[in-house]
Amino acid sequence: MAAIAPGGRIGILGGGQLGRMLAMAAAELGHKCHIYCPDDEVPAADVAAALTRAAYDDAAALARFADSVDVVTYEFENVPAETARILSAHAPVRPGALALATAQDRLTEKNFLKQRGIATAPFADVADTDDLAKALAAIGTPAVLKTRRMGYDGKGQAKILSAKAAGAAWAAIGKLPAILEGFIDFEREISVVVARGQDGEVAAYDPVENLHANHILDRTYAPAALTPALADEARAIAAKIVSELDYVGVMGVEMFVGRGDKLLVNEIAPRVHNSGHWTMDACAVSQFEQHIRAICGWPLGDPARHADAVMTNLIGADAGEWTALAAEPGAKLHLYGKAEARPGRKMGHVNRLFPLGKRPPVTPR
Repeated sequence: MAAIAPGGRIGILGGGQLGRMLAMAAAELGHKCHIYCPDDEVPAADVAAALTRAAYDDAAALARFADSVDVVTYEFENVPAETARILSAHAPVRPGALALATAQDRLTEKNFLKQRGIATAPFADVADTDDLAKALAAIGTPAVLKTRRMGYDGKGQAKILSAKAAGAAWAAIGKLPAILEGFIDFEREISVVVARGQDGEVAAYDPVENLHANHILDRTYAPAALTPALADEARAIAAKIVSELDYVGVMGVEMFVGRGDKLLVNEIAPRVHNSGHWTMDACAVSQFEQHIRAICGWPLGDPARHADAVMTNLIGADAGEWTALAAEPGAKLHLYGKAEARPGRKMGHVNRLFPLGKRPPVTPR
């Protein structure tokens, strides 16, 4: 398909910080963005050309929105299937339906990976308490019970440290269809942000190491301390996933590095990813520009790193330190324009840059 020339209109489902940063990257390439979001507060609309505030099941509003743009993308993966169907009748939706359907259901995602020979934690389908008992007998404890659909930043999950806790865990996730996953004895958590263009070209950023606090990403260290061979393997796994999904756009692939340098995929996110925010300042082409390039049919940019980086999320009251962060040498502050700093809410991030090969060691706060 012909590339969308500068001046094109990009529709973005969702109006949070990812949509905001996508709109900013699109503007730098000469495009205009139209945000579709039902929320009262829409940070992405502050930097976009147009806003439609309507529900995701409003068929008429969705059709008008899609008719007004050249391509539709999204900042979150839980786009309702009917929403995607309505949009795709009026404009291309990228990434496409296969990626959405795969990533929206944890069981579908795990089976997709397993069928392609990509290692994951042991898992089992759990539809009721009998299934949970059988799964625990097969997988053992500790384990984690996760709802098949929805859930983000630790929501929809419950740890099971012993079989006696199964009932409480089942109740904690609302007795919803779920999967049970065995715990992994891992050395570190890493991720790869990878892009695939309309022509099948793939470009992967360097694998990075992630630290979480209270189930929310706290910091990302770029690059991860991996051997060159293991880093290449991580990039190859991410490339295989986007190719198998006939994917167009940027994807985040979260992995565990197990004992003996064994890589296991934790989950995939069919969108720009929090662990790729460091690319905004440490690469010539950020993950956000890369996504816009991909969905518009442009050549992908070079994902090479010109600096090491540590990205720190600013959660809740952390953003109140903006004056000190703005004054810190080597730090680049990004704030999301959200009015209220609530506990657990991502308000911004800061990228600290270092010469290549000179990033500080990974240390908990």
